[in-house]
Amino acid sequence: MSLRFVGIDPDTDHDHCPTVWADEEAGELVLQGWKAGPDLRMACESNTPANGPIPDSEEVIRIPARMVPMIRKACDAVERSAVQ
Repeated sequence: MSLRFVGIDPDTDHDHCPTVWADEEAGELVLQGWKAGPDLRMACESNTPANGPIPDSEEVIRIPARMVPMIRKACDAVERSAVQ
């Protein structure tokens, strides 16, 4: 696994830290965020073309908008690795 740290929430308290990594080998983004509560999960499940509830192997997370530049950077890194 080629996991590369991209960024952490600039407003972090270092105990609750949404974080972004790029797995350039797998071509995937890895995100750490706040778990969605039951109301948000239900809203997501009712607003998707997927069939059924969110599987136990998946999670809805929240990432603050201030982290968009980090997510773009991670997207660029993964995209570049896929082009090679």
